[in-house]
Amino acid sequence: MARKPRIEFEGALYHVVARGNRKETIFRSKEDYGRYLDLLLRYKKRYHYKLYAFALMPNHLHLLMKTADTRLSKVMQGLQQSYTAYFNRKYEVAGHLFQGRYKSILCDGDAYLLTLLKYIHLNPVRAKISSRPDEYCWSSHHAYLGHKDILVDVDFVLHCFDPKKVSAVSRYLDFMNDSTCADRKEIYGTVDQRFLGDDQFVDAIVDRTRTVITDKKKPRRHSFEQILAVVETITGISREEIRSKGKSREISGARTTFCRVALHFSYRVKEIAEFLGKDPSAISRYPVDDESTKDEAGNVIRALEGENVNNQA
Repeated sequence: MARKPRIEFEGALYHVVARGNRKETIFRSKEDYGRYLDLLLRYKKRYHYKLYAFALMPNHLHLLMKTADTRLSKVMQGLQQSYTAYFNRKYEVAGHLFQGRYKSILCDGDAYLLTLLKYIHLNPVRAKISSRPDEYCWSSHHAYLGHKDILVDVDFVLHCFDPKKVSAVSRYLDFMNDSTCADRKEIYGTVDQRFLGDDQFVDAIVDRTRTVITDKKKPRRHSFEQILAVVETITGISREEIRSKGKSREISGARTTFCRVALHFSYRVKEIAEFLGKDPSAISRYPVDDESTKDEAGNVIRALEGENVNNQA
């Protein structure tokens, strides 16, 4: 299959993944990790991109970056070639260090910025290298805990949680500690292997860049209406009440349960907000502010999965 051309323009947000050739180790020592971070900073000063998150793993790396007036391909070419030259010289080897082309997914920042941030920072935990993100040295998680860091652009992201930095850090930690997290299928469930976003986002990029789309995204496993029906059954709160302006403890709890479940099945905050007729910022806060609905959401998820299994059988 022919490689699809990269889509590049000023202000584009990318989730970049680069893997070692044949899955081999690309960082063998602390010095190696440090050198790659030094290169990230060097090229950031040169090309003025924003770096919102990174995770350097032994045999691959993740970057969440927003380009300025320099194309991503030029930035990554400098980064990868400079690091490969350092690595080959240090270890007296030759040839390709990285596996083919790096993967770059053009992302809808409004819908996916925080989701991707969490996914990247939890990478060492999923890989079972550490039990908590703060135990891993080579990610940008520490920059969001208030540690001084000139490499990572934390202010914009923290402001998404709260205008006040202390409160924002606290909310960020709540967000990271919450069990709700997009799975790998959602993060890599792209349109045309290049876009992470809804139809409106894709259409806007197509209009801007005259890109031709050949592959379509697969439909969701459970619709909002299916989720809502199960939440209604388990909580006893009607779907009309859940979507109403009601603020009683019972209604708010059912609404939070619905949000938890929808997020679990990789719906974006923007989509949930539109369905409920709520402000997106409120949707982001529901799971963080209410810990009491975790078990209830789990029951809904299990009921939905059981329903799915029965239907398939």
